[in-house]
Amino acid sequence: MRLFVFFMLCLLVLLQYHLWFGKNGLGDRHNLQEEVTLILENNSELRQRNQMMFSEIKDLKEGTDAIEERARNELGLVKEGETFFRIVPKED
Repeated sequence: MRLFVFFMLCLLVLLQYHLWFGKNGLGDRHNLQEEVTLILENNSELRQRNQMMFSEIKDLKEGTDAIEERARNELGLVKEGETFFRIVPKED
């Protein structure tokens, strides 16, 4: 009977060792959970960026306001009859 109890105790210790420190043990599980969290955060940021791009594309396709704004800001275009004033700050 003592031999059986000793054998079972050794088996329990061996299984616990594999659970805590072995391959695919609790340490690996914790590391994988951290990786999943980082990936989900990254995906969330990318979804927001994609949504902003889709909104901008939709606005450019449907409205002329966005096109006009881009032409003014990026290309420096002015409507007919408008006067463009550039204000230069004073240098100290």
